[in-house]
Amino acid sequence: MPGDRPVKGSTTVNGSRHLRISLLAVTTAALLGTGVTTSIAAPSSQPTAAGAETSADERTQRLIVGYTTQAAEATSDAEAEKDARAKGKKAGESLDFDRRLGTGAALVDLGGELDERSVDEVVETFSADPDVAYVVPDTRMFAMADPNDPYYAQQWDLFESRAGMNVENAWTSGATGEGVNVAVIDTGYVPHSDLAANVIDGYDFISDPWMAQDGDGRDGDASDPGDWMNRGECGTDANGQPVPARDTNNSWHGTHVAGTIAASADNGKGIAGIAHQATVQPVRVLGKCGGTTADIIDAITWSSGGSVQGVPNNPNPADVINMSLGGGGSCDQGTQNAINGAVSRGTTVVVAAGNSNANAAGFNPASCNNVISVAASDREGNRASYSNYGSVVDIAAPGGETAVSSANGIWSTLNNGTRSVGSENYASYQGTSMAAPHIAGLAALMYETSPSLTPSGVESAIKNNARGLPGSCSGGCGSGLADAAATLTAVGGDPTDPGPEPEPEPGDGVYTNGDNVTIPDNNGYAATSSIDVTGLSGAAPADLRIGVDIKHTYRGDLKIEIVAPNGASAVLKSTASYDSADNVNATYTVNASSVAAAGTWKLRVTDVYSGDTGYIDSWSLTF
Repeated sequence: MPGDRPVKGSTTVNGSRHLRISLLAVTTAALLGTGVTTSIAAPSSQPTAAGAETSADERTQRLIVGYTTQAAEATSDAEAEKDARAKGKKAGESLDFDRRLGTGAALVDLGGELDERSVDEVVETFSADPDVAYVVPDTRMFAMADPNDPYYAQQWDLFESRAGMNVENAWTSGATGEGVNVAVIDTGYVPHSDLAANVIDGYDFISDPWMAQDGDGRDGDASDPGDWMNRGECGTDANGQPVPARDTNNSWHGTHVAGTIAASADNGKGIAGIAHQATVQPVRVLGKCGGTTADIIDAITWSSGGSVQGVPNNPNPADVINMSLGGGGSCDQGTQNAINGAVSRGTTVVVAAGNSNANAAGFNPASCNNVISVAASDREGNRASYSNYGSVVDIAAPGGETAVSSANGIWSTLNNGTRSVGSENYASYQGTSMAAPHIAGLAALMYETSPSLTPSGVESAIKNNARGLPGSCSGGCGSGLADAAATLTAVGGDPTDPGPEPEPEPGDGVYTNGDNVTIPDNNGYAATSSIDVTGLSGAAPADLRIGVDIKHTYRGDLKIEIVAPNGASAVLKSTASYDSADNVNATYTVNASSVAAAGTWKLRVTDVYSGDTGYIDSWSLTF
């Protein structure tokens, strides 16, 4: 029927909705218009469930299959193996169960690289099974840094008043990160005397010995042997060009990231880490040619205190996870489940937004929910030219820009070995990889200052206490440039306080809720977030303004309502099958003069279609 919404998973016909290919699809986030006016009305009924969506990459070798909780395959490896073989036979391919991931999902080996059509057939076979909750490709991810010439003498990113993160002033509170553990999910760790005092045992999650370059697969040694590559060693790109395009040397990426977080201070050498008495736990997932989502999913689970099959439990679960890594394609359900599990265990997850000068909504894990997604700023306080941007970005932090001088990069711990381990040194790098550990280090200072903080409280406090970028940011850099001193001041008085609410405009009363609330994916239930309005008498105004910030793919799935204290409601946004853009960032106006101002107001958000997920980031009422 004309105007009907296309079935998810279908191909594009006359502008209909696409099947999204995990590593290739990039959607452009846009903003809804502002000033939408409506009126408070009677409560309405909730929508019902619908279909599902899956996607695959043309070079996929393995799939991550999540089964529903009641399915035998969800807990039995034998049943998962039987199911893989049966579905492979049906699709005309040879499939095998590889292993169980930390989230409980099954990793299925496709028996080699299949072309896009063959992968689609396998995915469709799994998707048709009602016992399968989701199926996503095991994709490749890479470090989010751009190494440059070594040596520069000053850490402008910590103390310069224009574009530094005001860390030096934060230290005056006495916070050093002591007692806080930060897991660095990256290339591992090469010994460095400026870090050694703060490094604890981690784990090597690289399951492919060739990628690991250390002679074996997974083990308890997170040492980084190097990630050098020869030209074309990792295959070819979509245009048939060799990957990498030229020979590369070791990056020692994880050690550089770790130094920004927790290099020792006051020891007469090198640099000072932001949380220089925190512990760093190296968790190795990146080697030759990057890393895989399956290994990263298990690393997230293990680091945060979850159980992974065949791996001893982590004796030191992380308070903070830093992931300065990523790949193309929006957040897949397997990675999202691992992140959700980590956050539910109380771990704050910080990720790099990416270095492609593109919308971060098209990158994984930058576009995942329940993470702090970090863009990079330069020494002048502009968005760095390489940094990704957009509405999924939460905050900016110094990432440096070395095009003019290495002095404008981020200085940290490194090694001079090009194809093997050499001698320790220091180097100036640039990248969102360098920006993310600034936020991870700040989170460590916050947890020491206020141990009762939750991951959502950490995120809210960092965002609420940021200052405007002194330069420019085309495309969106979240709440601005993180300010360590202001953030610690905000959380230091009350461990449960995520920082000050925005100052109300003259004559207005502004009330906000910055806690993240997950929006159920088309299961008949709505997400509800509340604001208690006190100190006001009489009726609400005829021009009550509701500011809404929702992170969600395919926003046309969402119905958004405001519910007054007496139960009356108004629809702020209706569903729209044609609206495939990401996220809702808008201000709506309603005539609420028929209800009292004081009381509990609720934002109610319902997802009416399966396959896209998100959360309420924050919302506000202006009376």
